[in-house]
Amino acid sequence: MSWIILILVGALCGWLASLIMKTDAQQGAVANILIGIVGALLAQWIFGNLLGIGGAQVAGSGFSFWSIIWGIVGSVILIAILKALRVLR
Repeated sequence: MSWIILILVGALCGWLASLIMKTDAQQGAVANILIGIVGALLAQWIFGNLLGIGGAQVAGSGFSFWSIIWGIVGSVILIAILKALRVLR
C-alpha cells in the first residue's frame, strides 16, 4: 500500500510543481510522478539532511500536508535544474 501512496503523492507534487513552473504541457503523467518522487527525495536531502530543517524530514514519507509541501518545493527545484540543463523548456 505504501507504493500506491508514494505514486499518488509523487503525481500530485509533480503536477503542482509543473503548474508552478509552467511545464505542464510538455510533461505526461509518468514524468509528473517521477519528478514528484525525486523532488521529494531532493527536498529531504537538501533541507533535512544538509540544512537541518526539521520539518523537511517528512518529505517523501507518506501522505501528510507537510510531505506534500516539501515534495512540491523539491519538485520545483528539480524542474528548475532540468530547465537550466535544457531538458525541459
